[in-house]
Amino acid sequence: MERSTILDLFNQHLRIEIIEPNSRRERTDSVVRKVSLSNEPGFISYSEIDEWNADKVIEEQIAYYKNLKQQFEWKVFDYDQPLDLKERLRKKGFTLEASEALMISDLSEINQLLDTQVLPEVKRLTAEQEIWDIIKLEEEVWYDNFQDLGQRLVRDFTDSSARLSLYGAYVDGKIVSAAWMYLHEGTPFASLWGGSTLADYRKKGYYSSLLAIRAREASEKGYPLLIVDASSMSKPILEKHGFHCYGYSTPCMSPKFA
Repeated sequence: MERSTILDLFNQHLRIEIIEPNSRRERTDSVVRKVSLSNEPGFISYSEIDEWNADKVIEEQIAYYKNLKQQFEWKVFDYDQPLDLKERLRKKGFTLEASEALMISDLSEINQLLDTQVLPEVKRLTAEQEIWDIIKLEEEVWYDNFQDLGQRLVRDFTDSSARLSLYGAYVDGKIVSAAWMYLHEGTPFASLWGGSTLADYRKKGYYSSLLAIRAREASEKGYPLLIVDASSMSKPILEKHGFHCYGYSTPCMSPKFA
């Protein structure tokens, strides 16, 4: 597919029309937003604003979520208007997190991932306890608390409409690398998440295997486009596996509302 076609599909399906589990989608004249029905933050996935009404719309969203007592993220892409939207959000009290590269791989064309060997240690995870193995792995790799992620994965794992697939590599009964994928029904996209690997097991092919096994599932189930929000560390690795960068996004977190 052409680059412009893929980006148009991304904006339409995963920013404008997206419906996420355990949330309520709302569309106003200016934004598409998610109201969380759990303890997770709300989310603004798309906006149609300009330099003349941007500050007014930002203030309206702050007031809306403040009334709900729900913190929210406004995800800003580098092609969103106005071009100084991130700075306007910063001035309104938002915290700007590290930018992520929008990486996409087209499986409808010749793609190296579909021919990449999958190591025998890599398997599909089918039990809830294995999710907590993933969380233990994430916490060991990143020295942080991932209990909220664990609860979200368990919730989506038991909800078939979430279309979540989990994979891990086990060595001597211990998980050493793991990743997961969401198949976004009604769209051409499958989103890839995770990919953390314990330090002693890096550069052994687990990351590549986890990419490949998810690519095969996505292709077999009719999802030709793989998408990843990539850190600066992951971007060059994904490029080696045939992904291309379609832009950058910045998560902008609102203040917390008591």
